[in-house]
Amino acid sequence: MIAASTRRVEQNTAEQINRARRAEIEESLAHHAGRPGEIPARLAELDREWDIERAIEANAATVSLAGLALAGFVDRRFLLLSAGVAAFLLQHAIQGWCPPVPVLRRMGFRTPAEINEERCGLRALRGDFQALGRTAPAAGIFAQAEEIHEAVEA
Repeated sequence: MIAASTRRVEQNTAEQINRARRAEIEESLAHHAGRPGEIPARLAELDREWDIERAIEANAATVSLAGLALAGFVDRRFLLLSAGVAAFLLQHAIQGWCPPVPVLRRMGFRTPAEINEERCGLRALRGDFQALGRTAPAAGIFAQAEEIHEAVEA
């Protein structure tokens, strides 16, 4: 089954983890609604944040290289480790899930969409979208952030 959505990781993540990630975004937006001077620093943090895709790629590359090194210096059966990692990476590309995903999500890694939702919410709070006729009352900022993010993705 090929996942057709940019939300494929969230669709394959336990709902409690998705709720926790959503709560983090809402808390950040509520915090920054009262402290607009901190928004630029938070946006800079978001630019540096590793999303789950990057974490999976780094993890796969590290384990695969370790498997190749072990195969070259210890026993060629370690090539199976690299093959297994490649299979997991392919599974993630197709389905949006592989064994490291639940672990990384519990560790706090977010999807690019989740990071962008927070980014859009912060930018709305800062007033970046006023030219579009969007204002950002604190109560509805999360819904507006999702709406803006979906419009930008389309």
